[in-house]
Amino acid sequence: MGRTLENKQEIVADLKQSLSESTLALVIEYQGLTVAEITDLRRRLRPSGTTCKVTKNTLMGIAIKEDEKWQPMSELLKGSSAFLLVKEDFSSAIKAYQDFQKATKKTELRGGVMEGRLLKEADVKALGDLPSKEQLMGQIAGAINALATKIAVGINEVPGGLARALQALAEKEQGSAAE
Repeated sequence: MGRTLENKQEIVADLKQSLSESTLALVIEYQGLTVAEITDLRRRLRPSGTTCKVTKNTLMGIAIKEDEKWQPMSELLKGSSAFLLVKEDFSSAIKAYQDFQKATKKTELRGGVMEGRLLKEADVKALGDLPSKEQLMGQIAGAINALATKIAVGINEVPGGLARALQALAEKEQGSAAE
């Protein structure tokens, strides 16, 4: 039994909602994956805030039709498509997908869309090589901490340097007074 019009409209509305919350959408060829493998992919993607939607290309086409941000995805809608909708941490999501792809060797990345731009496989790989949000925050915190430490050491050196200069001056005056 096929889907009803109401059911299809609900699916399209859900896709539109998911896309509106996403910063990156990846389209993969998923033919040949078992239900267990799709479940494994979804489990791997969950920590990065990414959802995996398996739907007909026509329904996704309707969902992106009026949204310029996602229009380039229409070039990727062919064959058996699964859509990885990434909300925030695209680097972790791409790495999770790449790990899954290495393990199963059954999926193929067709491309993606980010900020209205069509991304080829090389572009997506470059995004995946970027440090994750947590790594960047750690690097920034480390840089701020190092700077604060240098400032504190510098501030502590001022009184010490002043004290040494006064001591040298006092010793010099005592030496000239003793002569």
